[in-house]
Amino acid sequence: MSNFTLNVNGTSSTVDVTDDTPLLWVLRDTLGLVGTKYGCGIGECGACTVHLDGVAAKSCGVTVKDATAAKITTIEGLAPGGKLTVLQQAWCHLDVPQCGYCQSGQIMCATALLAKKPKPTDEEIDYALSANICRCATYTRIRAAIHAAATVA
Repeated sequence: MSNFTLNVNGTSSTVDVTDDTPLLWVLRDTLGLVGTKYGCGIGECGACTVHLDGVAAKSCGVTVKDATAAKITTIEGLAPGGKLTVLQQAWCHLDVPQCGYCQSGQIMCATALLAKKPKPTDEEIDYALSANICRCATYTRIRAAIHAAATVA
């Protein structure tokens, strides 16, 4: 066990875990930030997507040791004080989620896309979110919410 200091959602937190502990488990089990979901555990589904220095990353495949130098943002960090982002508002307005399990990962990936490409095309959206799986297949509504957020921003 070792102490690691992480910058999560703008707050510095020290955790005592082994250096190969996946960031996902540190966020959920140690820090109690359960918006980041466990899906597959092998970086294929995207349910565990967070931002590392603004870039979408699958937290199940990042060790705590490798995350110490990054600014980590989880789904909880997108809406400080409960004020939803434009994208999150569009997500709600367009009733994107069905079961909702993958949605935090989808939103984190879409947020990173919009930061990089404020007016993405359908093809750019599909490519950027292709590594995030939605078993309910709400892809059409996901794309619509991203376009809606892009028109407001």
